[in-house]
Amino acid sequence: MRRMLVCCSLAVLCGGLAFAGAPAPLKVVMLSGSWEYKSAESLPVFKEFLETNYSARVTLLQAAKRDDLPGLEALEDCDVMLLFTRRLQLQGDQLERYTKYCQSGHPIVGVRTASHAVQTWLALDREVLGGNYHGHYGGGPEQTVSAVPAAKDHPVLTGVGQFTSAYSLYKTSPLAADTTLLMTSTTPKAKAPEPAAWVREHKGARIFYTSLGGPEDFKNPPFRRLLVNALFWTARRPVTPKPAE
Repeated sequence: MRRMLVCCSLAVLCGGLAFAGAPAPLKVVMLSGSWEYKSAESLPVFKEFLETNYSARVTLLQAAKRDDLPGLEALEDCDVMLLFTRRLQLQGDQLERYTKYCQSGHPIVGVRTASHAVQTWLALDREVLGGNYHGHYGGGPEQTVSAVPAAKDHPVLTGVGQFTSAYSLYKTSPLAADTTLLMTSTTPKAKAPEPAAWVREHKGARIFYTSLGGPEDFKNPPFRRLLVNALFWTARRPVTPKPAE
């Protein structure tokens, strides 16, 4: 009887340890406010995709207007921020919360217009993302997006093959010297490939940016996989499928 009680106690203890050791869901805060590229339509669908398929819990903050993005206090308790806004005119407390997060060594995944996410603090692109946005080629032939051979084994590119994008090619070169280029894009209009996705570290935090992110991109499995990989990688977490219920 005593032996049975000891075995039961050990089983309960081991079960408790296994449960306690299970990783908490990745806490993601998404900032949406890129009307030109319909982030208000793309990000809710991507949020559902992420929470349905991966161990993640997402808080989606939508800009009410260009000078108002409520709920930014959520940045104080997240693992990674996904940024997809365009030329917001944040001021006061909201601007302070946003810049504090970006400047204090926290993970960021930037999507397309994140390079000029907040007009009242455009320094993000060069100082944090390591980019160099200076306009884009006109619309027309689609982009062909390919991995840089030297980066083909990078974790962010796991399961991501070559794909196309229907949106205009951003002019982003040259990048900061400490970036690692992952993917480039080409179109017949460009004389040379342009950086399309890269990573770097800023104050000890991992940063990812891609110049892609139009509505059709979010429907493209390779692009979604790229973002999923980036979210977990910047947070220094393995990509974790949602546990079976």
